[in-house]
Amino acid sequence: MKRWIVALAGIVTVLGPGALYSFSLISTPLTAAFGWSVSGVSWAFAIANVFLAIGALIGGIASDRIGARPIAVTGVILWGAGFGACSTLGTSHSLAAFYLFFGVVGGLGCGLAYISALSAVIKWFPNTKGLGGGLILLGFGIGSTVYNAIIRTLPTFATVNADTQGFVTAQATAAANHLPFNMSRYVMLPADIDRFMALLLNSGIAFIVVGVVAALFVTMPPQAEREEATLLDASASQFTLKMTLGDARFYVLWAMLFLNVFGGVTIISNMVPIMHELTGMSTGDAVGTYAYLAIFNGVGRLLWGWISDRISRRVTFALVLGGQSVAFFILDGTKDPLFILVAISMLLLCYGGGFGIMPALNSDFFGSKHFGANYGAQLSAWGLAAVAGVYFTGIMKGLSGSFTGIMQPVSIMLLVAMLLPLIIETPKKAKSVKVAAPVAA
Repeated sequence: MKRWIVALAGIVTVLGPGALYSFSLISTPLTAAFGWSVSGVSWAFAIANVFLAIGALIGGIASDRIGARPIAVTGVILWGAGFGACSTLGTSHSLAAFYLFFGVVGGLGCGLAYISALSAVIKWFPNTKGLGGGLILLGFGIGSTVYNAIIRTLPTFATVNADTQGFVTAQATAAANHLPFNMSRYVMLPADIDRFMALLLNSGIAFIVVGVVAALFVTMPPQAEREEATLLDASASQFTLKMTLGDARFYVLWAMLFLNVFGGVTIISNMVPIMHELTGMSTGDAVGTYAYLAIFNGVGRLLWGWISDRISRRVTFALVLGGQSVAFFILDGTKDPLFILVAISMLLLCYGGGFGIMPALNSDFFGSKHFGANYGAQLSAWGLAAVAGVYFTGIMKGLSGSFTGIMQPVSIMLLVAMLLPLIIETPKKAKSVKVAAPVAA
């Protein structure tokens, strides 16, 4: 029973940080509020992912040493504080401040909360690590769905969205007709900027309150349970971080995660403008549609993690990469809105699946005793892939004038990447060890 309480607490803990994937929900209004470029705003998302990786490494090492609870509490406080501090942009109008608050502070908080909850729960589920890890990753993945659903019901957001729609439409029309764009005519009204800033502040406060309450229940299994669970990895060594970094297999897993994230982030970091370009739907409709599609990101983490417990994780990861390749191929070759939405859903499902499988795969190879440190180090692939993905998208958009220019190259890259999980050796299967039901700590 205790492990399910910890799992539920872990899911709620990462719901707030999961709103990182709601980036398009706030980035597009920021362009309308301050006239910032889409590419300039997108760098905040890349920076947040870099510092998420840094926070995950620090938090993973710390969780292994002092426990998950204090790290999780610290993480949700930093995430909420960074998000809420973005409300000061109404006064500063500083893009650098946005990078600092959302990217650095918020990103660090995301990483701390993410790895502490994941490290705790995966150790409570030694027989079904794919399921255990998938539960936390489900929470992180659907965080954006929950946040989007709540925000879209608020009258304040409806007003802000109307201003944003006018700005984006006028800007796109000017660009299409090669006319100068009079930004001052369409920029968001000062009163609506204030409302948007208040929305960011209140969101940050809510993230802290809900997150801290949940994080207080995120605990590691009792020492006796951890020692018994370690027997499940008896056929393989319990790798320390130093040993893991010296193993060539770690870098194959790192590359697999990098390519999975690179593919997904090219779409996710600009989801609203991409949906607007591909389907012709308004910005408001794109926001509303993505609010529903984002659930596939979360469901994929649990679904593919669960599948990986039943078939080879290597094959499962190859299927995830292949699914993304097919999705990009479809996006490159159709203008049908239905096919586009199906392809985006498939892409999100498989992108999330990579995160659902990889924690268990890391534990299969390197053991669970030092999982926090080992997987925290591997998450550096996430941060670097986010930077590379945003940079690549900006370059291709500049060269082709369209987001569709990224689709074919990424599709081919992911198709080739399917070989990586198939060439790495199969992890040794753990010996069958009966683990007693967890007791209350």
